[in-house]
Amino acid sequence: MTIPQVDSEIIDFYSDTFDEATRLTATADGMLEMARTQELLRRHIPPSPAAILDVGGGPGAHARWLVADGYRVHLVDPVAKHVAQASEAGCTAEIGDARSLTADDGSYDATLLLGPLYHLLERADRDRALAEARRVTAPGGLVAAAAISRYASLFEHTATTWLDRESVRDAVTDILATGVHEPGRKGFTAAYFHTASQLAEEMHAAGLTDVRVYAIEGPTWSLLKATEQYTGEPVSPDAPLFRAALAAARAAEPYPDLLAAASHLLAVGRV
Repeated sequence: MTIPQVDSEIIDFYSDTFDEATRLTATADGMLEMARTQELLRRHIPPSPAAILDVGGGPGAHARWLVADGYRVHLVDPVAKHVAQASEAGCTAEIGDARSLTADDGSYDATLLLGPLYHLLERADRDRALAEARRVTAPGGLVAAAAISRYASLFEHTATTWLDRESVRDAVTDILATGVHEPGRKGFTAAYFHTASQLAEEMHAAGLTDVRVYAIEGPTWSLLKATEQYTGEPVSPDAPLFRAALAAARAAEPYPDLLAAASHLLAVGRV
């Protein structure tokens, strides 16, 4: 099998341009994403001390709390900086690619892909990553995959007012039409943005069952971003606005029409 190569633009972005280690703690919408990801995963992953493979786990933001919960976590990420940071999270870690995992068949109770699908623009690559996740997960185990929502950039760039800029408006228009943030465009690296139905279909195509898709941040996350943007002040997790946004995410769960308003989606399925 040919070993896939991660685009150098992605490696450079996370190595030199963007600090992934603070993404889920520096802003209110990031903290909302973390809080909701935690509660959704805790609802579905097997009890500790189950073995969890965190594929594309970055600097270990999720590995850290999983280890604290008593899980045995191994992290795989293509960015050397992230692997070095993750080694401080209490898990084991290695440089690797979601499309070609070194783990044995059925060797983990749950496999997480909370980042790889963002940066695999081609359907064949996403299929390969999900197939690998299914392969290394034991029968009856869980595969959980996160995706950026197709409509996230529309809400985000309205909240930041950047949608008023022609270049940003053109990029958002392209994402809405194709799902692709083209390589070389400013602000982010090459990325794919899913609809909820696409994410569910890709999970089913990988042979996973009992698939369900959740809106991680719910429909009001962009209000948090807009508030911080306009006031210049952080919104803390204790603030009424944050608590209301978290309540909205929970209340919206039974309503599939509201999936489109989230910034990120989380799909879970069984092997």
